[in-house]
Amino acid sequence: MAYHSQADELFYGGAAGGGKTDLLLGLGSTAHDVSILFRREYPQLMGIQTRAKEMFRGIGDWNGQDRIWTLDNGRTIELGACNLLGDEQKFQGRPHSFKGFDEITHFLEFQFRFLCGWLRSTTPGQRCRVVAAGNPPTDPDGEWVTQYWRPWLDETHPRPAAPGELRWFAMLDGQETEVDSGDPFWHTHTDSGKREVILPLSRTFIPAHVEDNPFLMATNYRAKLQGLPEPLRSKMLYGDFQAGKKDNPWQVIPTAWVQAAQARWKERKKPDIAQSAIGVDVARGGADQTILAPRYGNWFDELQEFPGSDTPDGQAVATLVLQARRNKATANVDVIGVGGSVVDHLRDVIGHACVALNGAAGSDATDKSEQLGFKNLRAEMYWKLREALDPVTGDDLALPPGRPLLIDLCTPHWKLTAQGIQVEAKEDIIKRIKRSPDRGDAVVYAHYIDPKSIPIKINPGLLGRMRR
Repeated sequence: MAYHSQADELFYGGAAGGGKTDLLLGLGSTAHDVSILFRREYPQLMGIQTRAKEMFRGIGDWNGQDRIWTLDNGRTIELGACNLLGDEQKFQGRPHSFKGFDEITHFLEFQFRFLCGWLRSTTPGQRCRVVAAGNPPTDPDGEWVTQYWRPWLDETHPRPAAPGELRWFAMLDGQETEVDSGDPFWHTHTDSGKREVILPLSRTFIPAHVEDNPFLMATNYRAKLQGLPEPLRSKMLYGDFQAGKKDNPWQVIPTAWVQAAQARWKERKKPDIAQSAIGVDVARGGADQTILAPRYGNWFDELQEFPGSDTPDGQAVATLVLQARRNKATANVDVIGVGGSVVDHLRDVIGHACVALNGAAGSDATDKSEQLGFKNLRAEMYWKLREALDPVTGDDLALPPGRPLLIDLCTPHWKLTAQGIQVEAKEDIIKRIKRSPDRGDAVVYAHYIDPKSIPIKINPGLLGRMRR
């Protein structure tokens, strides 16, 4: 089924033992003229090399220095790796009609998209395609795979897709969008007004199970998978993408805490109270988005998302904020970079109800234990949201559902320094995952309460004594 799939981008896998490596080598040796198969690290290629020697014995030659198989039928299969971020640049401009990724969840999304950029062939009639193979992710860094193939893997998707069903996607104004079909269509770019014919690409997921592999079923391999501890047992035996997702030990906000807050949102109605604040993360260009996060007490409304092309300047963002603002709520705006102009425009209208947030600014606050300080305001804001999400001592927050917000909030890491708790800088996160955690930052800003905005209540008796 996977071999004959017509998808431009196929994810084949889930459980262990489904023949993922054989599929990649089989496609490269029988269906494509120039192929390349990737693993994240070069030592991990040994398994593919060993299997290829078994499959291609007597029908091809192996060049160990260049890691290329040249088969008797004229087809070539290269093996490559991208251990470090930036290694993908070494493959720039090198066309292949087939790109295969073994253990796709080990790759960064940016690496995957970059390497797929040179999928092409000048051979008449040669089909081009991408096949990603792998098991469910074991940490948040691999969660992008679940998002990329969301209709098949995300149980919260409003329109789930069946295994092997084709869905079509296109990049529109920097945002990936699911479209109705693979038919070309005209699109007018919002930033330039230029019209362009868009050619959607198809995508699908086909699950693999050890039961599909008669060779392994003839051994005791299934029994070995059954003997694995959970959650590895469910991931490797059943291909369960929801089982036992393990957080990074230095993850600021535990995944389960965000999921619990999103579950509470579904159970509650919007509270009948005044809007408390609105967090504003301003697009910094490219594929970034301007995100507005309205908050009503401990309940966060659905995020309002605008492509960066729709918010070219501070006045445009300020207009959107004023339209979304209710009941004299505080507007907490990231002031770094283009956010400074937004603050200027908002303060002309709402005065000090607009709070300029500079994550690099100092912080005099401490954590809930009063034992740890913060290196800067960014660390304070993220840590205060973490404490508010704590299922035991938190504030019973309700966050809007959606995997993109979940991923954003669970992406930042932290460490303890001499200056106190330090949370990974936004710029460092962008370097690591090659995109901005816009949604998460907007929620963090919305949750923040500026101490200067809290009215100071003085005991009248104390005031009298002070006067005396």
